[in-house]
Amino acid sequence: MRIDVLTLFPEMFAPVLGASIPGRAATAGLVEFHAHDVRAWSTDKHRKVDDRPFGGGPGMVMMCQPLVDAVEAVEKMDERAACRVLLTPQGERGPYWKWLRLK
Repeated sequence: MRIDVLTLFPEMFAPVLGASIPGRAATAGLVEFHAHDVRAWSTDKHRKVDDRPFGGGPGMVMMCQPLVDAVEAVEKMDERAACRVLLTPQGERGPYWKWLRLK
């Protein structure tokens, strides 16, 4: 199995994926982990990947084009069919949310 992570911070995944159960699975040859920097597919001279929300409001969103280019390029790196898992900030907050806000 091959797992590719598209992120702005690929260097933070090596220690996590090399430890404990994921590390043992990789050592046994059961899984391959690859972390890719989305900035590599940015066409901007500053390697910009952030954009402002279209509806206004606070925060930043990822630019579509570098992300699409990254997904297409990474999927071509392996002949096996890809299964995409997209993480999103939508959803319910966990039970510790209130506790974190109190600190």
